[in-house]
Amino acid sequence: MPLIQVQMFVGRTPQQKRDLVRALTDAFVETAGSTHDAVDVILTDVEQSDWGQGGELFSEKKRD
Repeated sequence: MPLIQVQMFVGRTPQQKRDLVRALTDAFVETAGSTHDAVDVILTDVEQSDWGQGGELFSEKKRD
């Protein structure tokens, strides 16, 4: 079974998550030839204080 994992910052609405799961599933089925029922999607919400880039937490990065 295909598994798609997405880690993203918190803040998406349930509808945005539904739309994302549907779009990712559709894209996989169309490009890899699977069935919708076979595709699993795991969404993981991550706080900005738990994600770093370039040696700095996103929660502490200066905004432009």
